[in-house]
Amino acid sequence: MLQAKKLFLLSALLLSVALLPGPAAAGKVNPDCTWNGHRLYGKVEFVKVGADVKVEFVPIGQDLKVEFVNAFPNRCGQWQVVNAFPDLRVEIVNIGADLRVEVVNNFPGL
Repeated sequence: MLQAKKLFLLSALLLSVALLPGPAAAGKVNPDCTWNGHRLYGKVEFVKVGADVKVEFVPIGQDLKVEFVNAFPNRCGQWQVVNAFPDLRVEIVNIGADLRVEVVNNFPGL
């Protein structure tokens, strides 16, 4: 009886850990186009250290579609690359990304 109870508790613990979201779980972008309190549109600076968000560029399976624009990046997924005074600082990574991003020419966003 005691052995069965221990097995049940171990199974419940493993199941609860397995259901926790991992660092690269899809669907992390909020409906208002924010992630972790940061807007995912606007002026973006690419950095190696001190990023607000780490992204991995992917061809499919993205969390966000990004369109690079030259001016007025005021819609979800529109990024204007700048070297100073960014709204968002982004680091490009291959492992451990916060978000997966697909670059598009039209229809940026979720």
